[in-house]
Amino acid sequence: MVLLTEKAPTIGLIEVPATGLYDSENRNWTSLYQNRSLISKQVLIADLQAGGFNAQLVNLRDDNYREEFGEILWKGMTLRKICVGGQISAVDPQAYDAWGITVNFSQDRQVSCMLIEHLAKGGRPIVVGGSDALAEPQHYLKAGAVAVVQDKSGAANWAIFDYVLGKTPREPLTGVLLADGRHFPRKTHAKSPEDWALPSLDVVKQCFGTQPNVQGVVPIGSVVADIGCDRKCDFCQTPTYGTGFRRMSPKTTLKWLALQKEAGARSIYIGSDQFLARGLFPEGRQEILEITNGAREMGLSLMWPNGLELRKATVGHGLNYKDTDLSPDEEIIEALFGWDGNLGCALAYIPAERPVFGTESYSKLLPWQEHKTLMKSVVRTGVPVITYGVIIGLPDDDNESLLRLEEAVTELVDELVEVNPQVEFQISCYSIAPLPGTPQSQNLRASGLLQFEDPCVWGGLWTPTCNTNHLTYEEVSDWQIRLSKIRRSKTEFTNYNGEYSALVNN
Repeated sequence: MVLLTEKAPTIGLIEVPATGLYDSENRNWTSLYQNRSLISKQVLIADLQAGGFNAQLVNLRDDNYREEFGEILWKGMTLRKICVGGQISAVDPQAYDAWGITVNFSQDRQVSCMLIEHLAKGGRPIVVGGSDALAEPQHYLKAGAVAVVQDKSGAANWAIFDYVLGKTPREPLTGVLLADGRHFPRKTHAKSPEDWALPSLDVVKQCFGTQPNVQGVVPIGSVVADIGCDRKCDFCQTPTYGTGFRRMSPKTTLKWLALQKEAGARSIYIGSDQFLARGLFPEGRQEILEITNGAREMGLSLMWPNGLELRKATVGHGLNYKDTDLSPDEEIIEALFGWDGNLGCALAYIPAERPVFGTESYSKLLPWQEHKTLMKSVVRTGVPVITYGVIIGLPDDDNESLLRLEEAVTELVDELVEVNPQVEFQISCYSIAPLPGTPQSQNLRASGLLQFEDPCVWGGLWTPTCNTNHLTYEEVSDWQIRLSKIRRSKTEFTNYNGEYSALVNN
């Protein structure tokens, strides 16, 4: 660790305003995700401070100023693009020696570029990172960024900020693309979450979210216990990161959890969809139990907002061999999702995606009967809220296949409610999208099915932009609305995952 001094260079790390798409009745057709836990910022701020930089959070998502910046004709209606949060023009472009912006979601691309153009007026260097910037850096460089970081592990951060601040980099540049066209491929090993610097209590508090859950509106902390993935699904960008699957040890994870608790958190977002991949290692199953039980002993509830791969919650741990045991691992499922009315798992997002038809596109999915059996095991744990994600708009989707999907999911929900009548079961129906850097994105463009290139529209996953071979994108949207209404929560629809969309109110 490099100790900070009074002369340490300052870096403003910005959380950009949210993007909304509003119709003439002022209904929002996408997800604002305001007041969410700042999962990656917590890691980044701590890392840069450990590197000797005076890194500070500039949270432009935590406000209610609204500014319209465009519109688009979609599904026969004009949607106004409105950014919600802090006022971009009020930010002093010279307030820090350098700026850092993370853009993980394509939905935020246009607003982020507006922000970069504003900051560039101050002549201070701007470094951009995140999934969208990694995949399509040209947008951010054109807007005025001096560098795009292409290493998601954090290994490139210290050297690139040394460089843009006019200092001799403490190690060779790696995993970055500069505005002058020079590219420095990653040469160092990806940094493991085990080696990330622990944040201060002040940073932890700044990065809390305040979304409501069954405990009320409580401070929500976050922990990134792993990065990467063992799979190579064609719809996902993670395999392109080049990190492999890397995880924190239980000892280190519990240190992070203890900091969240000390700072005042009641619930914790585990920002991973491959937490269970550690079960592929001989000691991994015990690691899962040690972390989840450790959180309970601290009095912390866990939430899984990115979903967990159910196939890895089986006795066979997600291996795809024909003779692998796909029956539920009941002890693991109880550890992950168990809720006693006060403590345990407050929210489980289940990425069902396409549980019945179209499964050839998603090799990680369980067969339908095994899926149903495992879902019943999840519901028996008493988990109070399940958000069930379904993806539609695949190239071969037609009315008949979506009708069968509707029937199957409806039947599943009815059976799950019989197991636990108190469970709040919410359907999150997403539309397929050309996520940057993925083979699926290339295929959609090559097929001619993509109808809109606007990332504000397809980036939110709520507003379909692709036809199928049998349906228009408008018809896909109609199905999206219909499937989202299979079952609503007992109260007025509020998605605890932070999603609020016009589609559930149509």
